[in-house]
Amino acid sequence: MKLTKSELEIMNVLWKAERPLSRGDILSLSEDKTWKDNSIHILLNGMLKKNAIQEAGFARSGKVWGRLYAPAVTIQEYYAENLFAQASTKEFPLLFSAMINSEGVTPELIDELEEILQKRKQELS
Repeated sequence: MKLTKSELEIMNVLWKAERPLSRGDILSLSEDKTWKDNSIHILLNGMLKKNAIQEAGFARSGKVWGRLYAPAVTIQEYYAENLFAQASTKEFPLLFSAMINSEGVTPELIDELEEILQKRKQELS
């Protein structure tokens, strides 16, 4: 799934909130948005069609009821899918090497990555 810049901004709001949000919530929690408030309906419908978000119930806002939206994918799933969709399996080691050799990687992070790799290796065995 490929999201536009505006759609990704909305996804970041939803991921950060960790709870379903209404249209109004998304508008109020969006910082430095590059889209106009009036276009949120179009953006949300497009994201529903792409299965990036899902309806998560209804909430009352004043006298009207509105839909709540939640991410249909985690931030990890989204970035993994998009990062690896652009590379072949032969390039995975190069991507991984570039990531762990980047600035800010700590020994603790490497330990965490090793645990993740070991767990996945066991799942595949």
